[in-house]
Amino acid sequence: MLIRTDEVVDLETPSGPMRVHVSIPLNEGTYPAIILYSEIYQVTAPIQRLAAMIAGQGYMVVTPEIYHEYEPAGRVLPYDKDGTDRGNELKYTKTIQSFDDDTESLLEWLDNNPNCSGSIGAFGVCLGGHLSYRAALFSKVKSAACFYATDIHSATLGFGKNDNSLERASDLKGELMMVWGRSDPHVPYAGRRKIRDALEEAGARVEWHEVDGQHAFLRDSAPRFDAVLFLNCMALTNSFFQKTLR
Repeated sequence: MLIRTDEVVDLETPSGPMRVHVSIPLNEGTYPAIILYSEIYQVTAPIQRLAAMIAGQGYMVVTPEIYHEYEPAGRVLPYDKDGTDRGNELKYTKTIQSFDDDTESLLEWLDNNPNCSGSIGAFGVCLGGHLSYRAALFSKVKSAACFYATDIHSATLGFGKNDNSLERASDLKGELMMVWGRSDPHVPYAGRRKIRDALEEAGARVEWHEVDGQHAFLRDSAPRFDAVLFLNCMALTNSFFQKTLR
């Protein structure tokens, strides 16, 4: 399916304007929308290609610049030490409330967008995996695909490094698909078990996958990129969203 990826929108949020990148099929019509939450580097070339991959399956994909309060619109952090340090610094500078406010602003905008069918999901990698999990706390989000989501098991996201994401497992409205690399040092076995146990205890609807991969195995420019896992996980993602959003 042919898509276009040239649209950007500057949305108003409680903490200032937030640039959002839109990827959508060329054919006129309405499509389920998926909020794609990036890793700490914002909307990099690999994230743009990931958005295009998902949009090409028949979805409207909207990718926000998650650090819009702290970086100018269009800013991409480099995949190096300086970029990593800056991304991690902002991850613990921005408040949880601001992360949630951004999601609420996106949902309100999608509610009034003529290209959105009204069915909304979320997808995220790394930090974005955590943010997609939190998106599933909103009643408008039917499902969330969360890839190697950081900080959930340690409850350390946001200012003060003290989030309540796992504590709120029983508040989840959307169905989850959670995918983990078994060799991911950021979310070790004990952390994954803690998350799984909390979701089971809360009665959350969850599809759980652990694969033989490292952290960021979907990032196609990284040494840890695994092409076979990428294709397999895109098939899982498409099946999941077909089930939950269509």
